[in-house]
Amino acid sequence: MLRTSVLRLLGRTGASRLSLLEDFGPRYYGSGSLSARDDASDARAYFTTPIFYVNAAPHIGHLYSALLADALCRHRRLRSPSTAATRFSTGTDEHGLKIQQAAATAGLAPTELCDRVSEQFQQLFQEAGISCTDFIRTTEARHRVAVQQFWGALKSRGLLYKGLYEGWYCASDECFLPEAKVTWQSGPSGDSFPVSLESGHPVSWTKEENYIFRLSQFREPLQRWLRGNPQAITPEPFHHVVLQWLDEELPDLSVSRRSSHLHWGIPVPGDDSQTIYVWLDALVNYLTVIGYPNAEFKSWWPATSHIIGKDILKFHAIYWPAFLLGAGMSPPQRIYVHSHWTVCGQKMSKSLGNVVDPRTCLNRYTVDGFRYFLLRQGVPNWDCDYYDEKVVKLLNSELADALGGLLNRCAAKRINPSETYPAFCTNCFPSEPGLVGPSVRAQAEDYALVSAVATLPKQVADHYDNFQIYKALEAVSGCVRQTNGFVQRHAPWKLNWESPVDAPWLGTVLHVALECLRVFGTLLQPVTPSLADKLLSRLGVSASERSLGELYFLPRFYGHPCPFEGRRLGPETGVLFPKLDQSRTWVVKAHRT
Repeated sequence: MLRTSVLRLLGRTGASRLSLLEDFGPRYYGSGSLSARDDASDARAYFTTPIFYVNAAPHIGHLYSALLADALCRHRRLRSPSTAATRFSTGTDEHGLKIQQAAATAGLAPTELCDRVSEQFQQLFQEAGISCTDFIRTTEARHRVAVQQFWGALKSRGLLYKGLYEGWYCASDECFLPEAKVTWQSGPSGDSFPVSLESGHPVSWTKEENYIFRLSQFREPLQRWLRGNPQAITPEPFHHVVLQWLDEELPDLSVSRRSSHLHWGIPVPGDDSQTIYVWLDALVNYLTVIGYPNAEFKSWWPATSHIIGKDILKFHAIYWPAFLLGAGMSPPQRIYVHSHWTVCGQKMSKSLGNVVDPRTCLNRYTVDGFRYFLLRQGVPNWDCDYYDEKVVKLLNSELADALGGLLNRCAAKRINPSETYPAFCTNCFPSEPGLVGPSVRAQAEDYALVSAVATLPKQVADHYDNFQIYKALEAVSGCVRQTNGFVQRHAPWKLNWESPVDAPWLGTVLHVALECLRVFGTLLQPVTPSLADKLLSRLGVSASERSLGELYFLPRFYGHPCPFEGRRLGPETGVLFPKLDQSRTWVVKAHRT
């Protein structure tokens, strides 16, 4: 029969010329430029991933969290190029009962296990091009100082009291569970044992005197915060879920454990018999990185965007904001939530042998290729499925064939023998659609292409703001297809540079296509930095011309000079993206059902 918790604790759980120019031009000229549109372009921005448990090696889910944060941060830097205006932290969570037990099982001291696995995360992120400005480990001295200071702030405000906790605790999830979140499961021998209803991990009944945080006092403040900030948690379904949780009772929360039971952690200041709860310890890392408890942290907080997995939503959307409010601080500005990755329709599991090694994938599909796949296919609202054939098909189609093929066509010596940005002819492609004349060659579809690419940077920026990087990449890919259609439609390889009739139009077709490629290369920098660099370098675009503020698309169409017209292309950079061999897709194929 299930016992009742004395203290119930939450678990974790054809337009006119005028309208055409109004539509296209102002957005990229004068005050209407994309960088000026961003009203916070000069403000500081701080991006964080969760800090990752070191009880096991990193998998693609960890890499996905880091890539989402990396892309958001890189896109922000494109808007506001000063790196001093952005910070990006990741790291490893190295305290708690789970780590203590994993180290014992491995026959290692906790510090040895932490050093070993933390190094694996650091190496993975370095190889994957994660542009973090800080990698924090919760075993660092600076973090211990921050956690104990934060504890003191809660205590001084009367929000901590000592009380008896009796209830369920899940060591695997490092959380306390109410009775309703526990079920009984039959074992191999027929005996039943209690497990977490959400994760399926075993739980144990705990009875001990701990420090308790007055979480119940923060139910209404949290509701006001979320209702007054509809974008505080994105995507919206997760915002709704948290409000539903807050409609229920919000019991006080145990925030320490007996040191005799949990010794691997940060001791409670002034009471060595207690160790600070691992989640309180871990969450404070976001403050440690920006200098807390020194005053400098205030220049970065709360201009903070947390990128987290849905499994730790309650910790970040209820516990953490409550702790912050209790310490006299504001909640984070944004919490971006993503779902998980399955493998061939199944949850990743050591027992199934289907855990995907991200470093193997980076080697097989290239760093930029695997970054592109995870961010192109990952949809934050729901779980996404990984299998090798999908990776190869996507990368061959969108990077090797569509984007790489477009660059090869436009830069090939046979079509572009001078290897320059050819001149744009306004007689061939007038800014007013529907004109007729002996020199006019542009068609209605061509104006549609110009419209699509002209509005693409803003569309992409909006998708980033809404945590829809996959939609941003979908929009870019759609414009790449349109541009290939434009080139195919006008077949520059059939035109002759020696012909006074063909030459102006041939140059215009290449000019438009190269301008489209320049936009694509600029917008792909947050996702595929090396590939984008190769593309922009081949186009002769200098480092100072790669921010969103410099992205003036097709200025000759709008009657402005083009700084690239007549400029030589950059040196040959080789194949933009190598075609992948379908027969080599064997990372997890053997485990498919």
